[in-house]
Amino acid sequence: MVKYFLGQSVLRSSWDQVFAAFWQRYPNPYSKHVLTEDIVHREVTPDQKLLSRRLLTKTNRMPRWAERLFPANVAHSVYILEDSIVDPQNQTMTTFTWNINHARLMVVEERCVYCVNSDNSSWTEIRREAWVSSSLFGVSRAVQEFGLARFKSNVTKTMKGFEYILAKLQGEAPSRTLAETAKEAKEKARETALAATEKAKDLASKAASKQQPQQQFV
Repeated sequence: MVKYFLGQSVLRSSWDQVFAAFWQRYPNPYSKHVLTEDIVHREVTPDQKLLSRRLLTKTNRMPRWAERLFPANVAHSVYILEDSIVDPQNQTMTTFTWNINHARLMVVEERCVYCVNSDNSSWTEIRREAWVSSSLFGVSRAVQEFGLARFKSNVTKTMKGFEYILAKLQGEAPSRTLAETAKEAKEKARETALAATEKAKDLASKAASKQQPQQQFV
């Protein structure tokens, strides 16, 4: 038996803004349980869709009764794979996530579709589905109930985190182009190199001045 969740949310921001915020939503005050995020694959398909796979590490404390079933040295971190398909032409983004460890205890699979809201084109609609399953004999039902309740709680945190990042991005100056960002990084690197060179010259000069008196006595 599998526990199923279906929910729909609306973000009062355009699809472009939500798409940009999606890749910048960590860290935020509501995602302290997210420890790391790494892109392990990315490609653009011939039909101009962006495919990405990310590996996320999250803390996920087990309920006390479940901790008794597992050794004390079992890692509490959960590794999650996230596949995403972005279709800029149709303004849709679909994500699939699932945990790759602790699968014997519980598997949570999620599918989200981000699209333009049908009632207001300036807003973004999120349709979220989730499946919670467990193969733990004897307590699978309790595990599924716990997993579903935690998932619902995490959805609330996710939406608050999204709203926080969107407000932060919209409050900043217009986003810079990639060329501007690269130019700034290049200038900073050059400034750092010049500062390092000057510091090295200064150290060399001080070292030479200390050696000069000794040379006079030779």
